[in-house]
Amino acid sequence: MGFLSVLSFTHWLVRQFVRPGDLVIDATVGNGVDTVFLAQLVGAKGKVYGFDIQREALEQTRKRCMESLPDLKIVHLHLMDHARMKSVLPPDEIGRIRAVMFNLGYLPHSDERITTRPETTLPALEAALDVLQDGGILTVVLYSGHPGGREESEAVRRWAEQLDEGRYRVLCYRYLNRRNDPPYLIAVEKKTSV
Repeated sequence: MGFLSVLSFTHWLVRQFVRPGDLVIDATVGNGVDTVFLAQLVGAKGKVYGFDIQREALEQTRKRCMESLPDLKIVHLHLMDHARMKSVLPPDEIGRIRAVMFNLGYLPHSDERITTRPETTLPALEAALDVLQDGGILTVVLYSGHPGGREESEAVRRWAEQLDEGRYRVLCYRYLNRRNDPPYLIAVEKKTSV
C-alpha cells in the first residue's frame, strides 16, 4: 500500500479512536462526507453533532445522510458557528466527546468567499478540547491555497504547537514535495489523566 491521502489518513486515524455508541462532532459539515463517516462509526447507539454556517451545507449533508444511513436520528445538524458547539451539548455530554473533526476552508462547489476564519476557528478548537474526553482525538484538515487559508493554517499550527505536551499529543501529517499548497492534517490526542 502506498501513502494515504490526507483525508484518507484522517479517517484512518479517527477510526482508531471511535467505537460504536460514542459521541462525536463534525465541526464543519461541508458536504457531509465526515458526518456520514462518523455516523457509520458510532452506529445506532452513538450520536453525531454537526455544525456549519451555511444552510446549503446542512442540506447537502442531510441528503447524503438520507442516502447512506439507516438511522438518521443519531445525526444532529446545527446551523451555527462551530465556535458555539459547546452551547448545544447537554451538560452531561461535555467531556464525553470521543472525536471532533474539522475540515477548514470553503464549501466545495460553492461561494469560495465564505470560508472558515481564525477568529472563529481558534475559539472552536478551544471548545473542542473542552468537550473532548480524555483519550479522545481532534483532527483539523487545513487548506492554505485559497485567500485567507495560509493565515488560518499558520494560526492553527501556532495554536497546536503551544498545547501542553503533558496533556496533548500533536501530530502533523503533510506532503513535503507537492506544489500548490496541498492540504495537511493536524491531529491532537487528549491524553488520559493519571
